[in-house]
Amino acid sequence: MTATCEPARIARSPRPTDVSLLPVPEGLVVLTFDDGVRSCSTFVAPLLRHYGFGATFFITEGLNFADKEHYLTWEQVRGLHDAGFEIGNHTRNHYDVRRQSRDELRADIAHIAIRCQEYGIPRPTTFCYPGYSNCPDAVSVLAKDGFLFARRGFAPEFPLVHTGGRGPVYDPSLHHPLLVPTTNAFGPTWGFEDLVWAVDQARGGKAAVLVFHGVPDLEHPWVYADPVVFERCMAYLHNRGCTVIAMRDLVRYVDQAVVPPDPNLSSATSG
Repeated sequence: MTATCEPARIARSPRPTDVSLLPVPEGLVVLTFDDGVRSCSTFVAPLLRHYGFGATFFITEGLNFADKEHYLTWEQVRGLHDAGFEIGNHTRNHYDVRRQSRDELRADIAHIAIRCQEYGIPRPTTFCYPGYSNCPDAVSVLAKDGFLFARRGFAPEFPLVHTGGRGPVYDPSLHHPLLVPTTNAFGPTWGFEDLVWAVDQARGGKAAVLVFHGVPDLEHPWVYADPVVFERCMAYLHNRGCTVIAMRDLVRYVDQAVVPPDPNLSSATSG
């Protein structure tokens, strides 16, 4: 069933905080990994722990999740949580949310939340739109479900390049917290200079949001990340003194009571 995405303003209840917000540091980087690829546990997580970096791993049971040669087991997902990383919700089926009814999307979201509960993982408070596509109806569902942040893609500000590229820097004064843009996505057309560019944008109260999939991702060559290049990227973030966090950690810096009138709420977007 196809959802109808009408222009809308999405209300969110302010999230009470017990501490004052921290100033956004220069070089704030949000590190995210999509789809639950097995190398996230075997290669990525140990390297991130070495540098003391935070990260969010967005888990879906779609794609080819049953293939345990290439995808995580739920025990490994629990292991990522135990290691201090965030587990985010990427839906059960990895469907385009623009083509789902609200009830279908709620069911896809609830399935991942239930699976997390079964493995002693907290209910996810951050979300990643499958395929980067989003619409106001989906944002409304996420808001009512209590999500704090959700990551979208590049569009409409930048063209979508499935094989990797640049997007907007996240500006809390401009972007709705449930429409956080992707600043960099790794792939064969992505270069190290793109990472440098992204970090350069992370200033003046803005954050660079980086997207990886598997390191490597053997099933999806268009988002493949070479481990040697990835190691270089992480070393660069460390040497530059970046603050590297999971998406949930944005609550330390972003006032949840202030929701900007993001123009992307008025139309469906892809990218």
